[in-house]
Amino acid sequence: MIVQRLVERIRGSKNSSLRWTIVTSAPKGEAGEQWGDTFFARDLAGALERAGQQAKVVSRSGATSDRRKVDDVVLVLRGLRSVEPPADRTGVWILWVISHPELVTAEELRAYDVVFVASEHWTAPGGQAVTPLLQATDPSRFHPRPEVRKTSEVLFVGSTRGEFRPVIEAALRSSRAEDVRIYGVGWAEFLDDAQIAGEFLPNDALPQEYARSQIVLNDHHKDMASAGFLSNRLFDAVASGARVLTDRAVGIDEVFGEDVVVYNDRDHLIEILSQPVEDIFADDTQRQAAAKRIAELHSFDARAQILVDRVHRIRGAA
Repeated sequence: MIVQRLVERIRGSKNSSLRWTIVTSAPKGEAGEQWGDTFFARDLAGALERAGQQAKVVSRSGATSDRRKVDDVVLVLRGLRSVEPPADRTGVWILWVISHPELVTAEELRAYDVVFVASEHWTAPGGQAVTPLLQATDPSRFHPRPEVRKTSEVLFVGSTRGEFRPVIEAALRSSRAEDVRIYGVGWAEFLDDAQIAGEFLPNDALPQEYARSQIVLNDHHKDMASAGFLSNRLFDAVASGARVLTDRAVGIDEVFGEDVVVYNDRDHLIEILSQPVEDIFADDTQRQAAAKRIAELHSFDARAQILVDRVHRIRGAA
């Protein structure tokens, strides 16, 4: 079996269905089931399957398994943890940096056959060559739902990251404080129980919640904003036709333009939330057009095709 796969790699056939393993930064078990990286990886695996590939997802502990020796492609989603490719690897190893670029080193990048990064503005350490590949959405799940009745709620999904995140602090100081609905771990340290909707919002429920909420709040980790790593929530929420209110990040205007409303600081956020949504956000027709554009340009299917094409070129040149 291994010999047969090696022969197929040498031939570099573009018609072959390759065996892909996607490695996440998430831990194995129940804890990893709540990581956004896990859902990102599963959406990508689905897109690869639709592109004619074989794909599965493993946690970071699966990166060093002997089973990786029979994979044609190992795609590592770089988040909080790094993964070192084995010296005796036979397949193509891809790194896709989707978050926490401040943790990535030049040595780490050099260890891979090709590196993609979820930013069009990040300068890789050591001047290493990287290819921009932004985050994405699955339009089969995240799409407008005109039949869903809008509420007055202002939705935020995310943990505290160990701090009272400024976006929530400001929202709770605004005239819309009673409408704010928060899902995420760690908030009991800062908020009363009545202000927390839950510690975890199932990923399958996200599309419905984006559709029914009047506003979806988003913010970025400071290092990701300055390096142009746009949040995955932006793609999902805009694809859902939601009104999205977000902090500023490098490159956000180029990708989303007027499809999202950007606040500059806490006072600006409070000011925006004090105004009628019709005065601030695009109307339903414009938001549905934005959702269609995001679905066409920034789907996981589009990303998967880029990945598959690059792998075929690498294998063809081997």
